[in-house]
Amino acid sequence: MTDQHIDLPQGTLDLLILRTLALGSQHGWAISERVQQVSSDVLRIQQGSLYPALHRLERRGWIKAEWGMSENNRRAKYYELTRSGKKQLEVETDSWRKLAAAVAQILESV
Repeated sequence: MTDQHIDLPQGTLDLLILRTLALGSQHGWAISERVQQVSSDVLRIQQGSLYPALHRLERRGWIKAEWGMSENNRRAKYYELTRSGKKQLEVETDSWRKLAAAVAQILESV
């Protein structure tokens, strides 16, 4: 862990997973690596949080899973965004932007 690492704020994991899957189907490890890479190693998804979140999103019908072979020739479960998942991504992205703007206004006004 680096000093830059911060814990994911509550409620952001689903958004990050949905956004990562908007780029195309990925297996769990690749989702985690992508978030870490794009955030310049600031955000890390713990495996103990990732897989329960993937199962929750699948139960809600926002993603679907299919077994396939990874780039390492290993069997892996690939997750893909569904049509309702794409709509949920829009809703969560909009909510996150409103929240971030509101927090920024408060931080800058004090």
